[in-house]
Amino acid sequence: MPKFTHIENDRAQMVDISGKGEVVREATAAGKIFLRPETLKAIREGTVVKGNVLATARVAATLAVKNTASIIPMCHPIPISSISVDFTDGDGYIEAVVVVKMTGRTGVEMEALTGVSVALLTVWDMVKSAEKDSAGQYPVTAITDIRVVEKKKGK
Repeated sequence: MPKFTHIENDRAQMVDISGKGEVVREATAAGKIFLRPETLKAIREGTVVKGNVLATARVAATLAVKNTASIIPMCHPIPISSISVDFTDGDGYIEAVVVVKMTGRTGVEMEALTGVSVALLTVWDMVKSAEKDSAGQYPVTAITDIRVVEKKKGK
């Protein structure tokens, strides 16, 4: 049976990491947002009414990584060393990749996942007017495949 470290006696708790040594840690997370072809073209050409979509999403992801402990209750506030946020075009989608590094006593997976999630949500927010159909629905727009791609501990 799996062990859930954030649960003790049926109560949620922050795990005690004081006995762990500090080590370099890195996590890479990724996810996709599917958009209409016209929306993808507008993002590439820089013609989205709200402004530079990917630059805004990059800033939003960075802020999200830095504030993960404020929004996920059992995450420790950690000293982030670096954050990189990149975007690639796919067939009908944009993929966001966030890499977070730090030296400390706990991992950075949640920070990387939060960064990807907020980056993709920001893209959606920036283009939602173009993505809606005549009924105000989003028949194409979807955020998928948010995952940890790789986790590293130590050098």
